[in-house]
Amino acid sequence: MRAIHLKYILFALLLAASALAHAQKVGLVLSGGGASGFAHIGVLKALEENEIPVDFIAGTSAGALIGSMYASGFSPWEIEQFVLSERFQHMTQGTLEKNQEFFFFENDTDASVVEIPFAKDSILKKSLPTNFISSVLLDYEMMRLLGTTSATYRDNFDSLFVPFRCVASDIVNKESVVFSNGKLNLAVRASMTYPFFISPIEIDGKLLFDGGLYNNFPLDVMYNSFDTDFIIGSNVTSNASRPSEDDLMSQIINMLVSHSNFDLPCENGIIVRPQVDLNTFQFSDVQLAIQQGYESTLKVIDSIRMTVDRKMTREELARRRFDFQRKVLPLRINKVNTFSKKHNDVSFVRNSISKNSKRNKIIDEKKLNRRYFRTSNFEQVDNLYPSLTRADSLYDLDIYVKEAKEFKFEVGGHFSSRPVNTGYIGLSYLSVKKHAFKLKAESYFGRFYGSIKTTLDYTIPNYYPISAQPYFVMNRWDYFRSSATFFEDVKPSFLVQNEIYYGLNFKIPVGNKGKSVFDARIFELDDSYYQTSNFTSKDTADLTIFKGNQLSWSLEFNTLNRKQFANQGNLIQFKLRYVNGKERSISGSTSETKYDLTKAHKWIQANLEIQNYIFRRSFFHLGFHGKMTMNSQSLFKNYTATLLNTTEFAPLPDLYTFFLAEYRAPQHVGVGANLIFTFFKNFDLRFDSYYFQPFKTLVNYDNGQFGYSSIFKGEVFLHSLSGIYHSPLGPLRATFNYFPKQEQKLWFQLSYGYILFNERAIR
Repeated sequence: MRAIHLKYILFALLLAASALAHAQKVGLVLSGGGASGFAHIGVLKALEENEIPVDFIAGTSAGALIGSMYASGFSPWEIEQFVLSERFQHMTQGTLEKNQEFFFFENDTDASVVEIPFAKDSILKKSLPTNFISSVLLDYEMMRLLGTTSATYRDNFDSLFVPFRCVASDIVNKESVVFSNGKLNLAVRASMTYPFFISPIEIDGKLLFDGGLYNNFPLDVMYNSFDTDFIIGSNVTSNASRPSEDDLMSQIINMLVSHSNFDLPCENGIIVRPQVDLNTFQFSDVQLAIQQGYESTLKVIDSIRMTVDRKMTREELARRRFDFQRKVLPLRINKVNTFSKKHNDVSFVRNSISKNSKRNKIIDEKKLNRRYFRTSNFEQVDNLYPSLTRADSLYDLDIYVKEAKEFKFEVGGHFSSRPVNTGYIGLSYLSVKKHAFKLKAESYFGRFYGSIKTTLDYTIPNYYPISAQPYFVMNRWDYFRSSATFFEDVKPSFLVQNEIYYGLNFKIPVGNKGKSVFDARIFELDDSYYQTSNFTSKDTADLTIFKGNQLSWSLEFNTLNRKQFANQGNLIQFKLRYVNGKERSISGSTSETKYDLTKAHKWIQANLEIQNYIFRRSFFHLGFHGKMTMNSQSLFKNYTATLLNTTEFAPLPDLYTFFLAEYRAPQHVGVGANLIFTFFKNFDLRFDSYYFQPFKTLVNYDNGQFGYSSIFKGEVFLHSLSGIYHSPLGPLRATFNYFPKQEQKLWFQLSYGYILFNERAIR
């Protein structure tokens, strides 16, 4: 009888041991490691394929991102699809997708190459950048992917599909911060904040950075937070090497980063060490890391199975995922709240996103995407940090608004081997509260061109914002034989144009890529010129003064990738203007006849420009470019005065630095092709060829009379060959321009910067 009882006892113990084995809890620890950290996706794929359960996750940096997505119910294959997507590449590069850019907020193009934001309370201390790339898309995607799950499950990380922990670094107290609750997207964003790469984030009054600074492999977090029976670690990193006396970077890294413990403190676990040879930010090659993580895990599956014999079938896992995810509410916003560190009124951001008709206040994901990124494009907004709070069956969107620094200084210009060198400086004051406004003063300076411009841009918040801009501009062009070189003597200026104009325009968006502008201005044009090449410094020039007003409307759609020398995208611009003014022309000492004439002028002008890069490959781009002008302009007193007020055909930037009569006509069309070969990154070999056809052109007859020619006379070609390096600080260029009707047909120049000027008053 006693033997029978012992048999039952042994059998019961075996059953209990078996039940205990099947109840084993498995924890997964994911290290940081930048792009190499995406090997964790391959680790998860291998574990799921072999039906090994994951009951808890702790991660740092890249490990926090992968771990949080898995904990939010994404499968390894869904995570892989996301990190291989074009949108993810935009995230890692700090850029937006094309449908997220908003042309309405693009500034008027100027010649600036460097922008230096600064605050009024500290010109240097608070002006140095704290990030290399923008995190606008990253922060939105974290909210979209993780925020809905976090808010649905009341921001409790233990209630996620897999209970989760991540760590960030508090650099003030020199310690790790472990997140077990709160806004999941913000916690993961903090854990991923690589110093100087993306801007730090503040949570509960603490400025947080990458968790890898103090704990790059959170084994201790797993032990302290969860009751695990077996731990699987995935580690793709190591401690920094010992600094050397000649290696500054190694010294800085060792000062910033604490050494982490990469060893298991007990035998109940295993560490997978994928050998991934990727740079920290080499995100374009994460597929290699995923594959390496997968293969490295398969090599240790048998060792894991020796201890963990509990299985989770893929069918059961899919069912559990479905049950978890169907409870997550779709992204639909009921209310938008905005906050600022300085407790400023930043309701402009809130109203730009949520101001809508009273009939439908709910903002679905499609509307939110459009409105959010439109708002993020405002120059007055440096960044937006979104999170979600559940409000019954909807969400409240809470946005922490980081305002742009109040001041911005810009410097640039164009510097050439021809005497058309021009410097540029600009100073802006930015503010965003209930409304957004920008006050800017800018100046071009040089012998060839000088200008002063002041503008006040005032924007009213709405889904379709409206901007009003009063402005004042003074321009001066001095054509002192601008085709000369640095080493060539020049005569006194043969043509000087001065402009003063001021006015007001109203701008409204047309979709994401267009804008419509209504403009009214008052102008005064003073042109001083010689009508003969035989003049000296003692002679006085002829003078034409034209005063009046202009009304115009323009419609523009623009997706060109650069403000000058683009190689992809398209441009459509139409402008209609009405000019009404009075001319006064006064003769100079070289004029054949003496005169002092006053004459009224009225005309309507229409301009159309189309540029489209119709064929694009990595090494070759083919573009089409066309411009057309129709003008009812009447004749001024003399040939030169009329020519000065006639629209020029200038498809190449260099043409604005020449005064070439053959490319000016009141009615004309010009078409051309742009062939661009990109042999190296950021280096283009560019060939531009154009045909210019006037409908009628201005003719100066031998008898001193002038007038318009018969139709379709004066056609001419022009060609340009350039090698351009698009540096981070503007284009470096070597160019040959060919003008077949000039005495010297071929012109060569070396130049740096942008050939961009303030808008002409009427021309």
